[in-house]
Amino acid sequence: QGQLVESGGGLVQTGDSLRLSCAVGGIDIRSYAMGWFRQGPGKEREFVAAVRPTGLYTYYGDSVKGRFAVSRDNVKKAAYLQMDNLKPEDTAVYYCAATSRIVNTESWYFAPSSYNYWGQGTQVTVNP
Repeated sequence: QGQLVESGGGLVQTGDSLRLSCAVGGIDIRSYAMGWFRQGPGKEREFVAAVRPTGLYTYYGDSVKGRFAVSRDNVKKAAYLQMDNLKPEDTAVYYCAATSRIVNTESWYFAPSSYNYWGQGTQVTVNP
């Protein structure tokens, strides 16, 4: 069973940066694409970013393109989400997820149902 543990969330001001980490245990991270999702108050879970196993292919939600960067370190068994120029609308619980099904269709990675394992989430709050 996979265990995903997020860290790095916190309370920041508009324009600040944060780096989220996702520690992966119980599965071979090299066989999984890693995704990041978020869920704000009263909102549905939203795709943020994903990175395929080798790190060569990355995908982003429209609202974070140009501000966020997803990466991974298979040796350290971790995935990361660098968030720059944060805005109040980025306030949410951020979740790390892993999927063992690797496809060439970008939209596959946008759906929460595509992922096998999930972390518990880390809160990010951005003050105006």
